[in-house]
Amino acid sequence: MHTRGYFAATCAALSIAVHSAHASEQSEAQGFIEDANATLLLRNAYFNRDFKDGARDAKSWGQAFITTFESGFTQGTIGFGVDAYGLLGVKLDSGRGRNYAAFFDTDSEGRPVDDLSEAGGVLKLRVSNTVLKYGNQFPSLPVLAHDDSRLLPQAFTGTLLTSKEIEGLELNVGRFTGDSPMGDPARDPNRLKSIDVIGGSYAVSDDFNVSLYHSDVEDQFKKYYANLNYNIPLSDAQALNFDFNIYRTKYDDGATSALAFGGDGQGDRNTLWSLAAKYSVGAHAFILAHQRNSGDAGYAYDFGDGGSTIYVANSYYSDFNLEDEQSWQVSYELDFAEYGVPGLSYKFAYVRGTDIVAGGETDGTERELFNQFKYVVQDGPAKDLSFKLRNSIYRADNDVGPDLNEIRAFIEYPLSIL
Repeated sequence: MHTRGYFAATCAALSIAVHSAHASEQSEAQGFIEDANATLLLRNAYFNRDFKDGARDAKSWGQAFITTFESGFTQGTIGFGVDAYGLLGVKLDSGRGRNYAAFFDTDSEGRPVDDLSEAGGVLKLRVSNTVLKYGNQFPSLPVLAHDDSRLLPQAFTGTLLTSKEIEGLELNVGRFTGDSPMGDPARDPNRLKSIDVIGGSYAVSDDFNVSLYHSDVEDQFKKYYANLNYNIPLSDAQALNFDFNIYRTKYDDGATSALAFGGDGQGDRNTLWSLAAKYSVGAHAFILAHQRNSGDAGYAYDFGDGGSTIYVANSYYSDFNLEDEQSWQVSYELDFAEYGVPGLSYKFAYVRGTDIVAGGETDGTERELFNQFKYVVQDGPAKDLSFKLRNSIYRADNDVGPDLNEIRAFIEYPLSIL
């Protein structure tokens, strides 16, 4: 679908929305400065990927300063405003041969840079409950999701319209033409031609949500995504939740994304879906999930659509998204608040994937053992200071991937400037 069609579809939806609109956010605008806010996020991040098959280990440690500013909207029928961000990453430890590229880019001699920085801004306008933004943004949609899982976040340059005219319904339509990845201050080193996105989500009730999205990355692929999330309260302390996600991808002829995931570059198609059931009782949650991949290639992402564009259940270190792969997950979550430690949580997961097509074989396997602790300070001078430690132990057949152990550690402290 062309961009003109995207905006036409959105305008049609907005015309219908007029009859069902709820309170206008723009009518409640206090002003450009009055509604403004600015924050500084201090992030200390450590990454250690220990390969067991002779490959060079990847180790990096850095300190990030992530500043964001969001203005309010001017008063009136049409409100105007600006957003801006500044990123600075400082290397604390790394070196040639063991640098992790998603933390720090390298110079002409292969050495990681000592620091990297980036800045960007957005012009925005709002009418009623509809906001149009143009500039450098951090989109978080199922078909275009920036990656913020390392030191500095990924950013995209383009236009995004978000409408919430009908209560419970959010519509998104946009076109982006630049991708600034993590660890690289360049505006568009991967030369993204364009990605068009359209879709939305609707809260049918407090316990039932649906989403439907489409994207088109020029010269790579076209994707459709759907989600159904249904929560069943069983009592005040118990609930059962079902979460279904599905992607259908049609790769363009000759697309590098298809070739990288086992396709032949000639009309490859792929379907990836997952279904997770979660039973929560008090401080405990137990999850069972199944995920299945089918088609001519594996499921590809981060080829213009962002490093987090994989909204499925079995995504940890591995995404279990290889050709013909099917995987099962069992996991457990614990909230320590009921045991006198609010803000502390723990998650354990074991995922096993089988029937993978790799290296000319059709029975490849991979498995991952995942553990994560997280603690967020709840009050006092250090309120919102957070600590997160995660570990993955990954093993696979040689044709599937190298065995490794991975540790990621994050300390984050958000400071309100304005």
